[in-house]
Amino acid sequence: MSKCLKCQKELTGNEIGLTKKLINRGSTEFYCINCLAQKFDCDVPLLEKKIEQFKKQGCTLFA
Repeated sequence: MSKCLKCQKELTGNEIGLTKKLINRGSTEFYCINCLAQKFDCDVPLLEKKIEQFKKQGCTLFA
């Protein structure tokens, strides 16, 4: 299982997908949703909402 590059938390598939979507589709190092929120200076609920939007759009990076 992959771990967050910054805090070493075990990652979910959605966190891996979000890292790829927001940073680089070819990423091999990933961030948890909390660290992504810090990196982009936003809150976690906004990123959770974005995950749902991407899923509804049919993005294959999300389960």
